[in-house]
Amino acid sequence: MFQNPIIPGFHPDPSICRVGEDYFLAASSFEFFPGVPIFHSRDLQNWEQIGHALTRKSQLNLNGCQASGGIFAPTLRYNNGRFFMITTNVTHGGNFYVYTDDIYGEWSDPVWVNQEGIDPSLFFDSNGAVYYTSTHTDEKGKPCIASCIIDIDTGKMLSEIKPIWHGTGGKWPEGPHLYHINNFYYLMNAEGGTEYGHMETIARSKTPWGPFEPCPHNPILTHRDYGMQDTAFHGLGHADLVDAANGKWYMVFHAIRPSQFMLHHIGRETMIAEVTWSEGWPLVGGIDEPVIYGDLDPWKPFIHVNFDCNSLPIQFSFLRNPYEKNYSLLAKPGYLMLKGTNDTLDDLSSPTFVGVRQQHFDVQLDVTIDFWPEKDGQEAGVTVFHTNEHHYEIVLTLRDGERIVFLRRRAADMQIESNPLALPGETPVILRIEANRLIYTFFAGTEKEKLKKIGAGSSQLLSTECTNCTFTGCFLSLYAQKGAKAFFRDFSYKFK
Repeated sequence: MFQNPIIPGFHPDPSICRVGEDYFLAASSFEFFPGVPIFHSRDLQNWEQIGHALTRKSQLNLNGCQASGGIFAPTLRYNNGRFFMITTNVTHGGNFYVYTDDIYGEWSDPVWVNQEGIDPSLFFDSNGAVYYTSTHTDEKGKPCIASCIIDIDTGKMLSEIKPIWHGTGGKWPEGPHLYHINNFYYLMNAEGGTEYGHMETIARSKTPWGPFEPCPHNPILTHRDYGMQDTAFHGLGHADLVDAANGKWYMVFHAIRPSQFMLHHIGRETMIAEVTWSEGWPLVGGIDEPVIYGDLDPWKPFIHVNFDCNSLPIQFSFLRNPYEKNYSLLAKPGYLMLKGTNDTLDDLSSPTFVGVRQQHFDVQLDVTIDFWPEKDGQEAGVTVFHTNEHHYEIVLTLRDGERIVFLRRRAADMQIESNPLALPGETPVILRIEANRLIYTFFAGTEKEKLKKIGAGSSQLLSTECTNCTFTGCFLSLYAQKGAKAFFRDFSYKFK
Protein backbone atom coordinates (compact mmCIF):
# COMPACT_ATOMS: atom_id res chain seq x y z
CA MET A 1 0.00 0.00 0.00
CA PHE A 2 1.20 3.48 -0.88
CA GLN A 3 0.10 6.82 0.48
CA ASN A 4 -0.62 9.17 -2.40
CA PRO A 5 0.53 11.60 -3.57
CA ILE A 6 4.10 10.34 -3.27
CA ILE A 7 5.43 13.74 -4.40
CA PRO A 8 2.81 16.38 -3.56
CA GLY A 9 2.32 19.73 -5.20
CA PHE A 10 3.28 20.83 -8.71
CA HIS A 11 5.23 17.77 -9.94
CA PRO A 12 3.46 16.64 -13.13
CA ASP A 13 4.28 14.28 -15.99
CA PRO A 14 6.42 11.90 -13.88
CA SER A 15 8.90 9.56 -15.52
CA ILE A 16 10.73 6.85 -13.60
CA CYS A 17 13.63 4.44 -14.02
CA ARG A 18 15.34 1.91 -11.76
CA VAL A 19 19.05 1.21 -11.28
CA GLY A 20 19.48 -1.81 -9.03
CA GLU A 21 17.48 -1.05 -5.91
CA ASP A 22 17.46 2.72 -6.54
CA TYR A 23 14.59 4.55 -8.22
CA PHE A 24 14.89 7.92 -9.92
CA LEU A 25 12.06 10.16 -11.06
CA ALA A 26 11.79 13.34 -13.13
CA ALA A 27 8.92 15.84 -13.43
CA SER A 28 8.00 18.82 -15.61
CA SER A 29 8.96 22.37 -14.65
CA PHE A 30 7.54 24.67 -17.39
CA GLU A 31 8.62 28.34 -16.88
CA PHE A 32 10.48 27.75 -13.62
CA PHE A 33 14.25 27.47 -13.19
CA PRO A 34 16.18 25.22 -12.59
CA GLY A 35 14.35 22.78 -14.83
CA VAL A 36 13.21 19.17 -14.39
CA PRO A 37 13.54 18.28 -10.69
CA ILE A 38 15.07 14.85 -10.07
CA PHE A 39 14.07 12.64 -7.12
CA HIS A 40 15.47 9.45 -5.57
CA SER A 41 13.83 6.68 -3.56
CA ARG A 42 14.61 3.19 -2.32
CA ASP A 43 11.04 2.18 -1.48
CA LEU A 44 8.88 4.10 -4.02
CA GLN A 45 7.03 5.83 -1.16
CA ASN A 46 9.60 8.21 0.31
CA TRP A 47 11.25 10.50 -2.22
CA GLU A 48 14.08 13.00 -1.80
CA GLN A 49 14.89 15.65 -4.34
CA ILE A 50 18.54 15.27 -5.37
CA GLY A 51 18.90 17.89 -8.06
CA HIS A 52 17.70 19.21 -11.40
CA ALA A 53 18.59 18.08 -14.90
CA LEU A 54 18.66 21.63 -16.31
CA THR A 55 20.66 24.05 -14.19
CA ARG A 56 22.31 26.32 -16.77
CA LYS A 57 20.90 28.79 -19.28
CA SER A 58 22.82 26.93 -22.00
CA GLN A 59 20.49 24.02 -21.25
CA LEU A 60 17.34 26.00 -20.50
CA ASN A 61 16.48 29.28 -22.17
CA LEU A 62 13.28 30.70 -20.68
CA ASN A 63 13.51 34.26 -22.00
CA GLY A 64 10.03 35.65 -22.55
CA CYS A 65 8.46 32.31 -21.66
CA GLN A 66 4.71 32.58 -21.27
CA ALA A 67 2.87 30.97 -18.37
CA SER A 68 2.98 27.18 -18.78
CA GLY A 69 5.49 27.43 -21.62
CA GLY A 70 9.08 26.24 -21.33
CA ILE A 71 9.76 22.65 -20.32
CA PHE A 72 7.11 20.04 -21.05
CA ALA A 73 7.00 16.36 -20.08
CA PRO A 74 10.43 14.73 -19.55
CA THR A 75 11.33 11.07 -19.91
CA LEU A 76 14.09 9.67 -17.68
CA ARG A 77 15.98 6.56 -18.81
CA TYR A 78 19.16 4.65 -17.88
CA ASN A 79 21.31 2.69 -20.32
CA ASN A 80 24.82 1.24 -20.01
CA GLY A 81 25.84 3.37 -17.04
CA ARG A 82 24.38 6.62 -18.35
CA PHE A 83 21.20 8.54 -17.51
CA PHE A 84 19.26 10.32 -20.25
CA MET A 85 16.55 12.94 -19.80
CA ILE A 86 14.64 13.94 -22.92
CA THR A 87 12.08 16.75 -23.05
CA THR A 88 10.70 19.69 -25.04
CA ASN A 89 11.37 23.39 -24.60
CA VAL A 90 8.21 24.61 -26.30
CA THR A 91 9.38 28.23 -26.04
CA HIS A 92 12.92 27.90 -27.37
CA GLY A 93 14.33 25.14 -29.55
CA GLY A 94 11.98 22.18 -29.40
CA ASN A 95 13.00 18.61 -28.51
CA PHE A 96 16.33 17.72 -26.92
CA TYR A 97 18.00 15.43 -24.42
CA VAL A 98 20.76 15.74 -21.86
CA TYR A 99 22.78 12.99 -20.23
CA THR A 100 25.00 12.30 -17.24
CA ASP A 101 27.01 9.45 -15.74
CA ASP A 102 26.40 10.90 -12.25
CA ILE A 103 22.75 11.71 -11.61
CA TYR A 104 23.80 13.63 -8.48
CA GLY A 105 26.01 15.89 -10.59
CA GLU A 106 25.78 18.08 -13.66
CA TRP A 107 24.11 17.11 -16.93
CA SER A 108 25.38 17.70 -20.46
CA ASP A 109 24.41 20.52 -22.78
CA PRO A 110 21.40 19.74 -25.00
CA VAL A 111 21.49 17.31 -27.91
CA TRP A 112 18.70 18.42 -30.25
CA VAL A 113 16.44 16.10 -32.22
CA ASN A 114 14.75 17.43 -35.35
CA GLN A 115 11.35 15.82 -34.93
CA GLU A 116 8.14 17.76 -34.39
CA GLY A 117 5.74 17.20 -31.53
CA ILE A 118 6.12 17.16 -27.76
CA ASP A 119 6.55 14.63 -24.94
CA PRO A 120 9.51 12.77 -26.45
CA SER A 121 10.59 9.42 -25.03
CA LEU A 122 13.63 7.17 -25.54
CA PHE A 123 13.57 3.39 -25.78
CA PHE A 124 16.85 1.43 -25.84
CA ASP A 125 16.24 -1.89 -27.58
CA SER A 126 18.31 -5.00 -26.86
CA ASN A 127 19.80 -4.89 -30.39
CA GLY A 128 21.32 -1.46 -29.74
CA ALA A 129 18.73 0.59 -31.63
CA VAL A 130 17.47 3.71 -29.88
CA TYR A 131 13.88 4.65 -30.65
CA TYR A 132 12.70 8.23 -30.31
CA THR A 133 8.92 8.46 -29.81
CA SER A 134 6.79 11.60 -29.53
CA THR A 135 3.50 13.16 -30.50
CA HIS A 136 3.10 13.78 -34.21
CA THR A 137 0.64 14.63 -36.97
CA ASP A 138 0.08 12.12 -39.78
CA GLU A 139 -0.26 12.90 -43.50
CA LYS A 140 -3.98 13.59 -43.02
CA GLY A 141 -3.36 16.07 -40.22
CA LYS A 142 -4.57 13.69 -37.52
CA PRO A 143 -2.73 13.63 -34.18
CA CYS A 144 -0.85 10.41 -33.47
CA ILE A 145 2.26 8.91 -31.91
CA ALA A 146 5.28 8.56 -34.18
CA SER A 147 8.73 7.06 -33.88
CA CYS A 148 12.13 7.06 -35.51
CA ILE A 149 15.57 5.59 -34.74
CA ILE A 150 18.26 8.06 -33.69
CA ASP A 151 22.00 8.10 -33.13
CA ILE A 152 22.17 8.56 -29.37
CA ASP A 153 25.57 10.28 -29.61
CA THR A 154 24.45 13.02 -31.98
CA GLY A 155 20.64 13.07 -32.00
CA LYS A 156 20.67 12.52 -35.77
CA MET A 157 17.73 10.58 -37.18
CA LEU A 158 18.72 7.24 -38.68
CA SER A 159 15.28 6.39 -40.06
CA GLU A 160 12.18 8.09 -41.39
CA ILE A 161 9.53 9.26 -38.94
CA LYS A 162 6.70 6.74 -38.90
CA PRO A 163 3.28 7.15 -37.27
CA ILE A 164 2.75 4.03 -35.15
CA TRP A 165 -0.50 4.56 -33.21
CA HIS A 166 -3.42 6.97 -33.07
CA GLY A 167 -4.57 5.92 -29.61
CA THR A 168 -8.11 4.80 -28.84
CA GLY A 169 -9.96 7.91 -29.97
CA GLY A 170 -9.43 10.22 -27.01
CA LYS A 171 -8.26 13.74 -27.80
CA TRP A 172 -4.57 14.61 -27.81
CA PRO A 173 -2.69 11.30 -27.65
CA GLU A 174 0.48 12.29 -25.82
CA GLY A 175 3.10 11.24 -23.28
CA PRO A 176 4.13 8.07 -25.17
CA HIS A 177 6.46 5.44 -23.72
CA LEU A 178 7.71 2.33 -25.51
CA TYR A 179 8.67 -0.84 -23.56
CA HIS A 180 9.78 -4.38 -24.38
CA ILE A 181 8.18 -6.76 -21.86
CA ASN A 182 8.40 -10.51 -22.37
CA ASN A 183 7.52 -11.12 -26.03
CA PHE A 184 5.80 -7.84 -26.82
CA TYR A 185 6.56 -4.20 -27.46
CA TYR A 186 4.11 -2.06 -25.50
CA LEU A 187 3.22 1.51 -26.40
CA MET A 188 1.53 3.44 -23.61
CA ASN A 189 0.19 6.98 -23.91
CA ALA A 190 -2.18 9.48 -22.32
CA GLU A 191 -5.41 10.63 -23.95
CA GLY A 192 -8.36 12.86 -23.18
CA GLY A 193 -6.40 15.99 -22.28
CA THR A 194 -4.69 16.64 -18.97
CA GLU A 195 -8.00 17.58 -17.35
CA TYR A 196 -10.90 15.71 -15.77
CA GLY A 197 -11.21 13.34 -18.77
CA HIS A 198 -7.54 12.32 -18.60
CA MET A 199 -6.73 8.62 -19.06
CA GLU A 200 -3.93 6.20 -19.84
CA THR A 201 -4.17 3.66 -22.68
CA ILE A 202 -1.85 0.93 -23.95
CA ALA A 203 -1.31 -1.26 -27.01
CA ARG A 204 1.16 -3.98 -27.99
CA SER A 205 2.94 -5.35 -31.03
CA LYS A 206 5.57 -7.90 -32.00
CA THR A 207 7.76 -5.06 -33.36
CA PRO A 208 8.47 -1.48 -32.30
CA TRP A 209 6.87 -0.27 -35.53
CA GLY A 210 3.49 -1.93 -35.01
CA PRO A 211 0.81 -2.60 -35.96
CA PHE A 212 -0.28 -2.06 -32.36
CA GLU A 213 -3.18 -3.99 -30.87
CA PRO A 214 -5.10 -1.96 -28.23
CA CYS A 215 -5.63 -3.43 -24.79
CA PRO A 216 -9.20 -4.82 -24.56
CA HIS A 217 -9.79 -3.07 -21.23
CA ASN A 218 -8.52 0.41 -22.17
CA PRO A 219 -8.30 2.85 -20.54
CA ILE A 220 -6.07 1.07 -18.04
CA LEU A 221 -6.04 4.14 -15.74
CA THR A 222 -8.63 6.90 -15.35
CA HIS A 223 -11.07 8.54 -12.96
CA ARG A 224 -12.94 10.30 -15.76
CA ASP A 225 -16.29 8.79 -14.72
CA TYR A 226 -15.87 9.43 -10.99
CA GLY A 227 -18.00 12.04 -9.27
CA MET A 228 -16.29 14.81 -7.33
CA GLN A 229 -17.32 13.18 -4.03
CA ASP A 230 -16.26 9.67 -5.07
CA THR A 231 -12.50 10.13 -4.84
CA ALA A 232 -9.87 12.63 -3.72
CA PHE A 233 -8.03 12.27 -7.05
CA HIS A 234 -9.03 13.36 -10.54
CA GLY A 235 -7.31 13.89 -13.89
CA LEU A 236 -5.26 10.69 -13.67
CA GLY A 237 -2.87 10.09 -16.55
CA HIS A 238 0.54 10.69 -18.14
CA ALA A 239 2.00 7.50 -16.69
CA ASP A 240 5.26 5.56 -16.78
CA LEU A 241 5.93 1.92 -15.85
CA VAL A 242 8.76 0.49 -13.77
CA ASP A 243 9.69 -3.06 -12.83
CA ALA A 244 10.70 -3.08 -9.19
CA ALA A 245 13.64 -4.83 -7.57
CA ASN A 246 11.16 -7.19 -5.86
CA GLY A 247 9.80 -8.41 -9.20
CA LYS A 248 6.57 -6.40 -9.02
CA TRP A 249 5.47 -3.69 -11.44
CA TYR A 250 4.34 -0.17 -10.63
CA MET A 251 2.99 2.84 -12.48
CA VAL A 252 3.70 6.46 -11.64
CA PHE A 253 1.33 9.09 -12.99
CA HIS A 254 -0.02 12.49 -12.15
CA ALA A 255 -3.40 13.50 -10.75
CA ILE A 256 -5.03 16.51 -9.15
CA ARG A 257 -6.70 17.04 -5.79
CA PRO A 258 -9.48 19.59 -6.23
CA SER A 259 -9.82 22.12 -3.45
CA GLN A 260 -13.53 22.36 -4.16
CA PHE A 261 -15.83 21.35 -7.00
CA MET A 262 -13.87 21.28 -10.30
CA LEU A 263 -11.10 23.61 -9.04
CA HIS A 264 -7.46 22.82 -8.25
CA HIS A 265 -4.59 25.19 -7.47
CA ILE A 266 -1.56 23.30 -6.13
CA GLY A 267 -0.91 21.57 -9.43
CA ARG A 268 -0.78 18.07 -10.83
CA GLU A 269 0.93 15.76 -8.33
CA THR A 270 2.90 12.52 -8.66
CA MET A 271 1.06 9.34 -7.66
CA ILE A 272 1.79 5.61 -7.76
CA ALA A 273 -0.18 2.37 -8.08
CA GLU A 274 0.76 -1.31 -8.26
CA VAL A 275 0.41 -3.09 -11.61
CA THR A 276 -0.32 -6.78 -12.17
CA TRP A 277 -0.43 -8.62 -15.49
CA SER A 278 -3.22 -10.78 -16.90
CA GLU A 279 -3.02 -12.42 -20.32
CA GLY A 280 -0.20 -10.09 -21.24
CA TRP A 281 -2.02 -6.88 -20.28
CA PRO A 282 -1.42 -4.56 -17.31
CA LEU A 283 -4.04 -4.17 -14.60
CA VAL A 284 -3.66 -1.08 -12.42
CA GLY A 285 -4.50 -1.52 -8.74
CA GLY A 286 -6.40 0.83 -6.46
CA ILE A 287 -5.23 4.39 -5.93
CA ASP A 288 -4.60 4.93 -2.23
CA GLU A 289 -6.11 8.03 -0.69
CA PRO A 290 -4.09 10.87 0.92
CA VAL A 291 -3.33 11.06 4.62
CA ILE A 292 -5.83 13.05 6.68
CA TYR A 293 -3.84 14.43 9.58
CA GLY A 294 -5.38 15.07 12.97
CA ASP A 295 -5.11 18.23 15.05
CA LEU A 296 -3.11 16.91 18.00
CA ASP A 297 0.09 18.21 16.43
CA PRO A 298 -1.41 20.72 14.00
CA TRP A 299 1.68 22.15 12.30
CA LYS A 300 4.45 19.90 11.00
CA PRO A 301 7.76 21.38 9.82
CA PHE A 302 8.45 20.96 6.12
CA ILE A 303 11.07 23.53 5.08
CA HIS A 304 13.03 25.83 7.37
CA VAL A 305 15.88 27.98 6.10
CA ASN A 306 17.95 30.50 8.04
CA PHE A 307 19.85 31.49 4.87
CA ASP A 308 23.06 30.96 6.80
CA CYS A 309 24.26 28.81 3.92
CA ASN A 310 26.37 28.89 0.78
CA SER A 311 23.57 28.10 -1.65
CA LEU A 312 19.80 28.05 -1.69
CA PRO A 313 18.10 24.79 -0.74
CA ILE A 314 17.33 22.51 -3.66
CA GLN A 315 13.57 23.05 -3.34
CA PHE A 316 13.84 26.74 -4.30
CA SER A 317 13.02 27.87 -7.83
CA PHE A 318 13.18 31.08 -9.83
CA LEU A 319 10.71 32.47 -12.35
CA ARG A 320 12.42 32.05 -15.72
CA ASN A 321 16.20 32.55 -15.95
CA PRO A 322 17.30 34.56 -12.90
CA TYR A 323 19.61 37.55 -12.95
CA GLU A 324 22.07 36.11 -10.45
CA LYS A 325 23.41 39.51 -9.36
CA ASN A 326 20.00 40.24 -7.81
CA TYR A 327 20.35 37.42 -5.26
CA SER A 328 23.00 37.13 -2.55
CA LEU A 329 23.62 35.02 0.54
CA LEU A 330 26.82 36.96 1.26
CA ALA A 331 25.60 40.57 1.40
CA LYS A 332 24.44 40.12 4.99
CA PRO A 333 25.24 36.96 7.01
CA GLY A 334 22.18 34.88 7.77
CA TYR A 335 20.03 36.69 5.21
CA LEU A 336 19.03 36.29 1.59
CA MET A 337 19.31 39.63 -0.21
CA LEU A 338 16.93 40.31 -3.07
CA LYS A 339 17.42 43.32 -5.33
CA GLY A 340 14.41 44.31 -7.37
CA THR A 341 14.40 45.57 -10.95
CA ASN A 342 11.73 47.08 -13.17
CA ASP A 343 10.59 43.53 -14.01
CA THR A 344 7.47 42.85 -11.95
CA LEU A 345 5.36 39.83 -11.09
CA ASP A 346 2.92 40.96 -13.79
CA ASP A 347 5.52 40.69 -16.57
CA LEU A 348 6.63 37.80 -18.77
CA SER A 349 10.23 38.49 -17.81
CA SER A 350 12.57 37.63 -14.96
CA PRO A 351 11.43 39.45 -11.83
CA THR A 352 13.42 39.01 -8.64
CA PHE A 353 11.50 36.01 -7.34
CA VAL A 354 12.51 32.85 -5.51
CA GLY A 355 10.35 30.36 -3.67
CA VAL A 356 8.99 26.87 -3.23
CA ARG A 357 6.07 24.90 -4.61
CA GLN A 358 2.98 24.80 -2.43
CA GLN A 359 2.74 21.08 -1.68
CA HIS A 360 -0.09 21.03 0.87
CA PHE A 361 -3.51 22.63 1.26
CA ASP A 362 -2.99 23.62 4.90
CA VAL A 363 0.18 25.70 5.14
CA GLN A 364 1.69 28.30 7.45
CA LEU A 365 4.53 30.26 5.88
CA ASP A 366 6.57 32.74 7.95
CA VAL A 367 9.48 34.91 6.90
CA THR A 368 11.19 37.93 8.39
CA ILE A 369 12.05 40.84 6.10
CA ASP A 370 14.50 43.62 6.92
CA PHE A 371 13.62 46.37 4.48
CA TRP A 372 13.30 50.12 4.60
CA PRO A 373 12.43 51.46 1.13
CA GLU A 374 14.61 54.30 -0.05
CA LYS A 375 11.81 55.93 -2.02
CA ASP A 376 8.12 55.61 -2.67
CA GLY A 377 7.10 52.67 -4.86
CA GLN A 378 9.93 50.31 -4.01
CA GLU A 379 8.45 47.07 -2.71
CA ALA A 380 9.28 43.61 -1.44
CA GLY A 381 7.39 40.84 0.30
CA VAL A 382 5.93 37.37 -0.15
CA THR A 383 3.62 36.17 -2.91
CA VAL A 384 1.29 33.28 -3.61
CA PHE A 385 2.03 33.03 -7.31
CA HIS A 386 0.33 31.00 -10.00
CA THR A 387 0.87 33.12 -13.12
CA ASN A 388 1.77 36.69 -14.01
CA GLU A 389 -1.99 37.39 -14.09
CA HIS A 390 -2.97 35.46 -10.97
CA HIS A 391 -1.07 36.15 -7.75
CA TYR A 392 -1.58 37.56 -4.24
CA GLU A 393 1.17 39.24 -2.23
CA ILE A 394 1.93 40.99 1.03
CA VAL A 395 3.57 44.21 -0.09
CA LEU A 396 6.01 46.13 2.12
CA THR A 397 6.62 49.55 0.60
CA LEU A 398 6.94 53.30 1.17
CA ARG A 399 3.96 55.54 0.37
CA ASP A 400 4.07 59.30 0.95
CA GLY A 401 7.16 58.74 3.06
CA GLU A 402 5.44 56.23 5.37
CA ARG A 403 6.41 52.56 5.52
CA ILE A 404 3.28 50.46 5.05
CA VAL A 405 2.21 46.90 4.38
CA PHE A 406 -0.88 45.81 2.46
CA LEU A 407 -2.36 42.89 0.56
CA ARG A 408 -2.59 43.08 -3.23
CA ARG A 409 -4.67 40.54 -5.13
CA ARG A 410 -4.33 40.23 -8.91
CA ALA A 411 -6.74 38.02 -10.88
CA ALA A 412 -6.80 38.47 -14.66
CA ASP A 413 -7.76 42.12 -15.30
CA MET A 414 -8.79 42.79 -11.69
CA GLN A 415 -6.50 44.17 -9.00
CA ILE A 416 -7.53 44.94 -5.41
CA GLU A 417 -5.51 46.37 -2.52
CA SER A 418 -6.38 46.11 1.16
CA ASN A 419 -6.25 49.03 3.55
CA PRO A 420 -2.61 49.74 4.42
CA LEU A 421 -1.11 49.04 7.83
CA ALA A 422 1.53 51.56 8.96
CA LEU A 423 4.80 50.11 10.28
CA PRO A 424 6.83 52.98 11.76
CA GLY A 425 10.52 52.69 12.50
CA GLU A 426 13.07 50.38 10.90
CA THR A 427 12.24 47.21 12.82
CA PRO A 428 12.26 43.98 10.74
CA VAL A 429 8.78 42.82 9.77
CA ILE A 430 7.34 39.33 10.07
CA LEU A 431 5.15 38.27 7.15
CA ARG A 432 2.85 35.26 7.38
CA ILE A 433 0.58 33.36 5.01
CA GLU A 434 -1.91 30.85 6.39
CA ALA A 435 -3.66 28.67 3.83
CA ASN A 436 -6.36 26.06 3.75
CA ARG A 437 -8.21 24.55 0.80
CA LEU A 438 -10.34 27.63 0.22
CA ILE A 439 -8.65 30.70 1.69
CA TYR A 440 -5.24 32.36 1.95
CA THR A 441 -5.02 34.68 4.97
CA PHE A 442 -2.20 37.21 5.24
CA PHE A 443 -0.63 38.70 8.39
CA ALA A 444 2.14 41.18 9.18
CA GLY A 445 3.74 42.80 12.20
CA THR A 446 6.92 43.41 14.11
CA GLU A 447 6.20 40.89 16.89
CA LYS A 448 5.43 37.26 16.10
CA GLU A 449 2.80 36.93 18.81
CA LYS A 450 1.02 40.12 17.76
CA LEU A 451 0.69 39.80 14.01
CA LYS A 452 -2.23 41.65 12.46
CA LYS A 453 -4.44 40.28 9.73
CA ILE A 454 -4.14 42.46 6.64
CA GLY A 455 -6.50 40.55 4.34
CA ALA A 456 -7.53 37.29 2.74
CA GLY A 457 -8.06 35.87 -0.73
CA SER A 458 -9.86 32.89 -2.19
CA SER A 459 -7.88 29.97 -3.59
CA GLN A 460 -10.52 29.84 -6.34
CA LEU A 461 -9.00 32.73 -8.28
CA LEU A 462 -5.57 31.06 -8.18
CA SER A 463 -6.95 27.79 -9.56
CA THR A 464 -5.99 26.41 -12.94
CA GLU A 465 -9.61 26.50 -14.03
CA CYS A 466 -9.71 30.28 -13.44
CA THR A 467 -6.54 30.93 -15.42
CA ASN A 468 -5.82 30.49 -19.11
CA CYS A 469 -5.47 26.69 -18.73
CA THR A 470 -2.19 26.42 -16.84
CA PHE A 471 -0.20 23.23 -16.27
CA THR A 472 1.50 24.47 -13.10
CA GLY A 473 0.56 25.09 -9.45
CA CYS A 474 1.01 27.79 -6.84
CA PHE A 475 4.39 28.89 -5.49
CA LEU A 476 5.04 30.55 -2.12
CA SER A 477 7.81 32.97 -2.92
CA LEU A 478 9.88 35.95 -1.86
CA TYR A 479 10.09 38.85 -4.26
CA ALA A 480 11.43 42.39 -4.71
CA GLN A 481 10.79 44.92 -7.48
CA LYS A 482 11.11 48.56 -8.55
CA GLY A 483 14.60 49.00 -7.14
CA ALA A 484 13.95 47.54 -3.68
CA LYS A 485 16.84 45.96 -1.80
CA ALA A 486 15.42 43.64 0.86
CA PHE A 487 16.90 41.09 3.26
CA PHE A 488 15.01 37.93 4.28
CA ARG A 489 15.65 35.43 7.06
CA ASP A 490 13.89 32.60 8.94
CA PHE A 491 11.90 31.18 6.02
CA SER A 492 9.57 28.60 7.56
CA TYR A 493 6.99 26.39 5.80
CA LYS A 494 4.77 24.23 8.00
CA PHE A 495 1.82 22.05 7.01
CA LYS A 496 -0.89 19.90 8.44
